[in-house]
Amino acid sequence: MVEDGPEKPPAPELPKYLREPLENQSPERLEAVAAYAADLAEWKRRQREEELERRRAEEEVDEEELEELDEREISTDPEDYEDVPTGSAYITVKTTKETGDKSYRYFYWQWREGDSWKNEYIAPVNPRE
Repeated sequence: MVEDGPEKPPAPELPKYLREPLENQSPERLEAVAAYAADLAEWKRRQREEELERRRAEEEVDEEELEELDEREISTDPEDYEDVPTGSAYITVKTTKETGDKSYRYFYWQWREGDSWKNEYIAPVNPRE
């Protein structure tokens, strides 16, 4: 009876155009690809974090606006909101539409979840809207 060699590892869910060329590479080249992929993933994570920080710095409301919300007795504590994460969310102002000389501006919690942005409504910037 002929014994089969070691079992081939299960393939990850990759497109065929990526998976098949990898299967034809030497172990040494695969190790180089794996090291590069790990370095590239880390670089992309750092790049994403820098973009998050840049965007937050541009969009986050200032102390004066936070005080205004407090004066209106509107909570600025993420724990008071059901779906808002406590560590990464920040308050921003979004304009939902503009008509003539009027714009509709609202406070929102905003945070990143994976590759997408999430937000939750807080209150209008102008309480009479």
